[in-house]
Amino acid sequence: MEVIEKSATTEAILESISDGVFTVDRNWNIVYFNRAAESITGIQRTEALAKPCSEVFRSSMCENGCPLRQTMDSGIPIINRAGFIVDTQGNRIPVSVSTAVLRNSDGEIVGGAETFRDLSEMEALRREITGRQRVGDMVSRSPAMRRIFDFLPVVASSGSTFLIGGETGTGKELLARAVHDISPFSAEPFVSVNCGALPDNLLESELFGYRKGAFTGAWQNKPGRFSLAGKGTLFLDEIGEISQAMQVQLLRVLQERKFEPLGSTSSELFSGRIMAATHRNLEQMVAEGQFRQDLYYRINVVRLEIPPLRNRLEDIPILVEHFIHRFNTLQARNIEGITPDCLDMLLTHHWPGNIRELENVVERAFVTCRHGLIGIEHIGPLQFISGHSYSEGKSHFSRTEAARVTQNAPAGVKTSAAARATDTGQDTGQDKDIATVLAADQAADNGMSSAVARAQTEAILHALASNGNSRVRAAAALGIHKTTLHRKMRALDIKAPR
Repeated sequence: MEVIEKSATTEAILESISDGVFTVDRNWNIVYFNRAAESITGIQRTEALAKPCSEVFRSSMCENGCPLRQTMDSGIPIINRAGFIVDTQGNRIPVSVSTAVLRNSDGEIVGGAETFRDLSEMEALRREITGRQRVGDMVSRSPAMRRIFDFLPVVASSGSTFLIGGETGTGKELLARAVHDISPFSAEPFVSVNCGALPDNLLESELFGYRKGAFTGAWQNKPGRFSLAGKGTLFLDEIGEISQAMQVQLLRVLQERKFEPLGSTSSELFSGRIMAATHRNLEQMVAEGQFRQDLYYRINVVRLEIPPLRNRLEDIPILVEHFIHRFNTLQARNIEGITPDCLDMLLTHHWPGNIRELENVVERAFVTCRHGLIGIEHIGPLQFISGHSYSEGKSHFSRTEAARVTQNAPAGVKTSAAARATDTGQDTGQDKDIATVLAADQAADNGMSSAVARAQTEAILHALASNGNSRVRAAAALGIHKTTLHRKMRALDIKAPR
């Protein structure tokens, strides 16, 4: 009776705490899964029990550096190791993990226990205070960026040198920081240097450091960026701008993992990781003899290419919301959002400066808009910012393409075409159908008008018929994720032939 009471008490305690808890046997199958674990992951207990934990937790730590495996192999508990898990909606949730072994009465290890704490609120507070973003919070909903996000844990765990390509302003350094933050070396420094901002002599001393007396003005030893990075990450931004002489020096570090500070007679070891980025076409530069082929192969072990903002329109509404929230916090303001017509204008702009340009536009709007919604009059003519006018932007994107992004607009932020179609029920043709389908995610959950439901049903059936009843292709044609399409079909009771 006492054993039963103790067991019941233990289970009651585990079911009442806010941390997720699960246990596994020696075969890594889940034996226990508490209520908080269900809430954090979105996975029901009945779905998790008896399954391998790696199938249930799509975690950054499952493939490399699993803390529970380390604990069960060594018998040593792990306390508060950072990582992330992926819930059923595909959201990356930052967590803090602790582990312990389970032993039988003979002291033999029969399984392991892991607790994980949801750090989402703490991360949100950190973002408000510091303005920095981490991989689980990179603001994007485009399929191209999601494919990059899905690949990041593989890149992070490999430790290989890799190259990030993309136009100016696309967020190459942010992506590099994201890889570092989920790597096994996240506790080590992340050190960056803009190679294009310094002449050769300054770049050399900046990277390798110098000894006292190495040159006029060298009054004391100064460590370079390689030394400061230690076992962490050295990020070389705009590597395509460095000279042939500096390319030779970098090649030696990559080949030998050694470098010499200026004025030193001995080499120092570099045990960290190098990431590089460029907006230049390095392949063309190699062909023209401007960039060393051997260095190119050394830094291009893994390649990530960030698409320009004009190729991922669906990110613009959430980026605008993100920047409005940031500047509200930084400037103690209360801007409520952006007008539909103003969002339309942003959606049809070419954005040669990409996300950095969009951030600049929103920040400038905060100067002229004192309260309420940001309108066209607060942004001004975009041609004065980048040389492409609003009317020029219209030639790049159709209204249908602009309507496609409405799915990702925050609450109360829609393109004017979608707003008019939804609010008035006017027939604006194909654009109206797509906009209606994409704009009504929240309405589908909270109840919708029969007119909106009919418009959604017609658009979905048309997409299915046009794509051989393939739900994957139909979702792509509508510009929505396949899970969103499945949810809408269930809500609208649409039965499609298989």
